[in-house]
Amino acid sequence: MKKLAYLFSIAAFLMACTGNKGYVVTGTVEGGNDGDTVYLQKIQGRQLVKLDSAVISKGTFTFKGKQDSVDNRYVTYNPAGKEGLLMDFFLENGKIKISLTKNNDSATGTPNNDAYQKVREQVNELSSKMNTAYESMSDAALTDKQREAKSDEMNALQEKMISVIKDGIAKNIENPVGVHLLKNNFYYLEVNDLDPLLPKIPSQYQKDETIVKIKENVEKMKATAVGKKFTDFSMLTPEGKSVKLSDYAGKGKIVLIDFWASWCGPCRQEMPNLVSAYAKYKTKGFEIVGVSLDQTADAWKNGIKQLKITWPQMSDLKYWNSEGARLYAVSSIPHTVLIGKDGTILARGLHGEELQKKLAEIIK
Repeated sequence: MKKLAYLFSIAAFLMACTGNKGYVVTGTVEGGNDGDTVYLQKIQGRQLVKLDSAVISKGTFTFKGKQDSVDNRYVTYNPAGKEGLLMDFFLENGKIKISLTKNNDSATGTPNNDAYQKVREQVNELSSKMNTAYESMSDAALTDKQREAKSDEMNALQEKMISVIKDGIAKNIENPVGVHLLKNNFYYLEVNDLDPLLPKIPSQYQKDETIVKIKENVEKMKATAVGKKFTDFSMLTPEGKSVKLSDYAGKGKIVLIDFWASWCGPCRQEMPNLVSAYAKYKTKGFEIVGVSLDQTADAWKNGIKQLKITWPQMSDLKYWNSEGARLYAVSSIPHTVLIGKDGTILARGLHGEELQKKLAEIIK
């Protein structure tokens, strides 16, 4: 949560032509010294690739050039013996002013950077509050009630951050900022959020690989939305037997599909809640079907044993290419799908206390 760059990163993409004038990027670095080097970089795959460098002189660095497009780029500072800093911004023609800091980055002076900065400022503020709350939870003197209150505070801040990002996407969907935010945060959005946004995306981005993927996901989300009949699929059990979701769902039981993986920290944290729910309701017409996104059978089986999972399991060991996850447009885990006795999807994304309340409501 330390840098806005971590929230909005993992994509660099070409944008619309902005004119004939070049760009001048002038910036400062918190803790930087004259003679230190700052780099202009792009994301290629999952790696940063250096495009240009500038030496800090009289407290500032400068990049100059000319753009035929608007590109999301990074400014990085990583001298030996010092904490590294990085931030993303939009490289476009015009005068751009950058302040690279530990907690309050800024890039202003051009239309896209000014729009992006409005979102960045809100996220930076929320990130700071979340870091403070997280650090305070390490206090051994906290009571369970106080620790729970801190956890609730962090969850509320997380929800506020998601709301800020959604608002930033909605306000900027017709420009490079909104498209960039959407591509890197679409997994926070539901069908009702995405559906009205997609037609507003400028034509030059409609065939972008990620945008195409989002469109496909929306159609799958519609097909597996609350109120729809479940979509069937088949995989293998840990013992290698072929099973279908329909072997469990639509046969008079309440069924919870749990998309998880042994390598997923949040999944492991949530698992005791599922163990508790299963113990409470398994004799009352309730079943859980685990769908693992593991890549190896050994990791999957070890996870089942370590987490005390006793309900049916299935997987094709295809990681994020899991057929079940793709059919249900699962882009983050843990993720749950609650199916009624008749096979109708009742809810999605229930966890923790929210899941327990829903089960108590529908299982008597």
